[in-house]
Amino acid sequence: MKPGLQFTVFVSVVIMHGQIFDVSAKRHNVLFLVIDDLRPALGCYDYPKVISPNIDQLASRSVLFENAHVQQTVCGPSRTSFLTSRRPDTTRLYDFGSYWRTHAGNFTSLPQHFKENGYFTYSIGKVFHPGICSNHNDDYPLSWSKPAYHPSTQAYKMAKVCPDADGKRHMNLLCPVDVSTQPEGSLPDIQSSEHAVDMLKEFQADSSEQPFFLAVGFHKPHIPYKFPKDFLKLYPLKEIDLAPNPFKPIGLPDVAFSPYNRLRIRHDFGLLNVSYPYGPVPETYQKRIRQHYYSSVSYTDSRVGIVLDQLEESGFANNTIVVLLGDHGWSLGEHAEWCKYENFEVVTRIPLMVHMPGMSDINLTNEKKFPFQDVLKSGSSQRFKIKRGPRSTALVEAVDVFPTLAELAGLKVPPTCPLDTLKVDFCTEGASLAKIMMKSAQKTFLKAQKLSTKDMSDDNENWKDAVFSQYPRPSVHPQSNTDLPDLKDIKIMGYTMRTRHHRYTEWVAFNPATFQADFNSVYARELYLRDSDPLEVYNVGNFPMYEDLVMKMRKKLIAGWREALPK
Repeated sequence: MKPGLQFTVFVSVVIMHGQIFDVSAKRHNVLFLVIDDLRPALGCYDYPKVISPNIDQLASRSVLFENAHVQQTVCGPSRTSFLTSRRPDTTRLYDFGSYWRTHAGNFTSLPQHFKENGYFTYSIGKVFHPGICSNHNDDYPLSWSKPAYHPSTQAYKMAKVCPDADGKRHMNLLCPVDVSTQPEGSLPDIQSSEHAVDMLKEFQADSSEQPFFLAVGFHKPHIPYKFPKDFLKLYPLKEIDLAPNPFKPIGLPDVAFSPYNRLRIRHDFGLLNVSYPYGPVPETYQKRIRQHYYSSVSYTDSRVGIVLDQLEESGFANNTIVVLLGDHGWSLGEHAEWCKYENFEVVTRIPLMVHMPGMSDINLTNEKKFPFQDVLKSGSSQRFKIKRGPRSTALVEAVDVFPTLAELAGLKVPPTCPLDTLKVDFCTEGASLAKIMMKSAQKTFLKAQKLSTKDMSDDNENWKDAVFSQYPRPSVHPQSNTDLPDLKDIKIMGYTMRTRHHRYTEWVAFNPATFQADFNSVYARELYLRDSDPLEVYNVGNFPMYEDLVMKMRKKLIAGWREALPK
């Protein structure tokens, strides 16, 4: 049998008319996992300092995207963007103050598309951003079959519930807790994962066989770092290092810097009296922040494991597409930054993995598909050894997730949005990743069979040559609303573009009344040569020797995402 035919039989998938269909009659379910503020600090992303066996196990059964980026590095705009497959300049959401259907256009959402095609759709935890962003009802009933579930303990996010050395409870940044002493004796992600388990059991008992689209949004590692205190034992402070690039980049314009105001309002961080706006944060406290972020990730991983375990126990693992992604990254001292309100790689880049039964499930064994592993029993010195699954180095974006899931599920794939995008309900400003997934899975399978892959094209061939993000600012210099300006206060927009070799950013004038950027009014430029400067330490955007490259990057940035789409 020829290798190509052998692979087609193996994956039980055929390609027809540019769309991927499973040859089985039963429609796939979808489990959509969103994790708040999760950068690719995971074992599966070659970040061995973090213990994340359950997500790593999922990654071994998925196509993992190594270069995935969001369109804006803050929760509300990012989630609205990837759940509608429209970019912030189309949703017109850069803050938390508007609902896209009334503020921009009646865009079809990802869960809405599945609901309209016969799926039972349900949201647990933080999927859409709550509040005005999703019409105060998580876009129900358009997106969901019944009202969304939110854990009741999330109400204590800004409450004084964190024990401190003074014997009192404060609104702290660092907040390891004894769960039994917390309000309601629980935490948001414990409640959400338990509710997800209950829903999977209900689906199992349901005789209708209606396919489901179950979205589960985890709140951690979003600040405050509130998690069961036992997870802190996994990361002894003496083993925690500092960021490899802990200083402001040379030549960084002030407009690009975030003064991490959201940390400064926390009681324990305030006691440090960190100078405004640039710090620095004391090194010991830097290590504690990193320690608590890692602990929060391991805690979240344990809750993800519980949901995946129930997916297996309920008998759905062989017929469920599983997606896991972060809504944006997070700075842990890189560039002297401690939040997310920026345009650097560390905050635009996210973990993204897609498990497609029969396609990405390469490492076939007799073990359970998603074995839950007790992170706390591992000990900090033990690291789980998990096989690597298919991986792609292609530049991809969060707006690509919607068309990808539609294609994998055999639903109508939204076409590329026209120029007059506000008037079109069903279209995408991304592109389906299904063919990249197929290619990555095929390469992995051929290698496992010791067959040659030398004639197969690179992931980046005939694919996007750039991805795009943006972030707003109210002023050139850091101030109290720099990180989260309201729409009316936005005066500058930072547009950033990541190519395979560079990151280029322009900070330009922006009119919040017309939603228009003026690229003829440039406040600052940034250019990072990623081949020689992968940590984005040296801004060479104003160096005369790179003037031609800057003009080339500028032209490409202004041309935008349409010109970067797969040809």
